[in-house]
Amino acid sequence: MRLAAVTGATGFVGPHLIAALARHGWKLRLLIRRWTPLPSLAGVGAEIVWGDLSDEAALRRLVEGADAVVHAAGVIKARRTKDFDAINRDGTARVSSVAANIPFLLLSSLAAREPQLSPYAASKRAAEEVVARRTGPWLTVRAPAVYGPGDRETLAYFKMAACGFALQPNRPGARLSLIHVEDLAEALALAVARPLPSTVCEIDDGRPGGYSHEDMAAAAASALGRRVYPLRIPQGLIGAVAALNSLRRSAQILTPAKVRELFHPDWVAHDRGVTAATGFSARYDLTKGFRHTIWWYRSCGWL
Repeated sequence: MRLAAVTGATGFVGPHLIAALARHGWKLRLLIRRWTPLPSLAGVGAEIVWGDLSDEAALRRLVEGADAVVHAAGVIKARRTKDFDAINRDGTARVSSVAANIPFLLLSSLAAREPQLSPYAASKRAAEEVVARRTGPWLTVRAPAVYGPGDRETLAYFKMAACGFALQPNRPGARLSLIHVEDLAEALALAVARPLPSTVCEIDDGRPGGYSHEDMAAAAASALGRRVYPLRIPQGLIGAVAALNSLRRSAQILTPAKVRELFHPDWVAHDRGVTAATGFSARYDLTKGFRHTIWWYRSCGWL
């Protein structure tokens, strides 16, 4: 059996990625910083390497003898620019360095397409540039907004929708791509299973032109079985809330930089290279995906 070394196993995407790789016949070795129960490990028998992205010795143990490295670890919220860079850029550099000649897949973000918008976006672009300088084979996959079971960051959206309204940026014409986390995991597992050209590509659920925020509200309404009214919020108002968040001691997802991302008009995936090369086809469109996500939230008592 082929061995995949995986980072980010305990994040939102990680458990789904582990399950997808196991289904495709990979043995797994996981870098884990601290113990977290992972239902996706049931019956998998993964090897655990204790450590984090700053621990070069642990990283060397992680990749030793591996047939592929899947680097899915990263941070989506932090209080300072250097905190984003330390994980997303420098952590990627360390993993890439110790896995110099091993096929390397980086899970990135569509945000990297617009690095001027936020420290997060800039750190993801910097990580991509690190990987692009590798001498060994590599592939970077930029994911759009990801939702699904286990996601705490978009839970607030579904809680509001359950109350009958959906906040959205007052940016008419803005569109975005989305993908269900299980579909993203399957696409990554397909991509790592075969040699692909070293390149940066994008992934989505196959919807041409992406979705409007009104489409999201309609899908939430269908999934919840109730009316959901879109509420357009001006950038100044969301910016004021974000500015208050910046005063908190803990890292918040809604910051002034995140507001700039939210009001960017085009987060649509343009290059479906992974789909073309692997034959990937998403199981979930937006309505079906929202239904599955809401069912999971309710079954776990989150909603």
